[in-house]
Amino acid sequence: MIGALSLSACGSRGEKKSGDGGNANSGATTVVIGVDAPLTGDLSALGLGIRNSVDLAVKKANETNEVPGVKFEIKALDDTGKPAPGQQNATQLVGDSKVLGVVGPLNSSVAQSMQQIFDDANLVEVSPANTGVALSQGEKWANGEKKRPFKSYFRTATTDAVQGPFAAQFLYNDAKKTKVFLIDDQKTYGAGLAGTFKGEFTKLGGTLVGEEHVNPDDRDFAAIVTKVRSSGAEAVYYGGEYPAAGPLSLQLKEAGVSIPLMGGDGMQSGDYIKLNPKSAGDYATAVGLPVETLDTAKKYIADYKTAGYKDAYETYGGYSYDSAWAIIQGVKQAVKDNNGKVPDRKAVRDAVQKVTFDGVTGPVSFDEFGDTTNKQLTVYVVKDGKWAVEKSGTFKG
Repeated sequence: MIGALSLSACGSRGEKKSGDGGNANSGATTVVIGVDAPLTGDLSALGLGIRNSVDLAVKKANETNEVPGVKFEIKALDDTGKPAPGQQNATQLVGDSKVLGVVGPLNSSVAQSMQQIFDDANLVEVSPANTGVALSQGEKWANGEKKRPFKSYFRTATTDAVQGPFAAQFLYNDAKKTKVFLIDDQKTYGAGLAGTFKGEFTKLGGTLVGEEHVNPDDRDFAAIVTKVRSSGAEAVYYGGEYPAAGPLSLQLKEAGVSIPLMGGDGMQSGDYIKLNPKSAGDYATAVGLPVETLDTAKKYIADYKTAGYKDAYETYGGYSYDSAWAIIQGVKQAVKDNNGKVPDRKAVRDAVQKVTFDGVTGPVSFDEFGDTTNKQLTVYVVKDGKWAVEKSGTFKG
């Protein structure tokens, strides 16, 4: 998940314009790009930014006739951030023969429920936000046994194998915090992030003065606050997302535990600050460099505002646009290889593996696991009511 707050702050609040996004030639073949994301519920701020950014990419492809003879449309489905609806959505998208690629999901746990369905149908899936390592490198990746489980799965976000250790290095080396209380929400993303943080932090010489697990729907953290207060922790690291992270940090501060809480990209949303008016000094990592500092993102930001979406593009907007554009480029190459005719899903999947282009978030390409080749990350800190860049860099293991 990346560089959100600066992103959220710039999302236009006007009304979304109507239209399917195109000046496509009449008679063109319709190709649908599916979108799976939480469009309602606690994580909808992120999901709506994903949907809108894919819509923007589709509009652009149609306006410029990016793939001659093809008109793109989107089909956006709501998974509410939960695996079961995601699995149902995957089945629905596979059942629509016009769908040649899917952007999403947001959550790694949702991706787990969808991967096999997409792979069985050779339907390419590009997530702008998943960071769970096993999704692309297999369950034994931590032991050095890396094996790609699904050829159809790709992502433009870097993994927790990079993000967790990057956060650990920052807290230990830069923030000079040697005692950390570790908390996670037991979901695929949160637990995985906490696990990779723990490995690097203890390797550096840091001490975990406590470890606890919460449920992602918890909002009362009184018991954990008591444990953190008596632990001597100099910081809290939280593996999870902003709906729980915000209240957790607020309750710690209100109890007099004036230490920073740090998390990953699932926490780095404008809504985290809305939920936690005492969030100043809290940290979060996000994949990639700050999008608004990139020349490659200027047109995307301007176009998003012009399009009039009522929702901010948020943390994953740029990565969602790039995910959609990777599918569009895959379709473009596959059409070219198929004598100008729309190909089958397998051809598009294979073409996406080889795409390379300069995207909103920088150079876009995929390695042998389907992971992004971009390993840059940024640490943000809450300052003056918004996320500010604290440090950017490339993880060095």
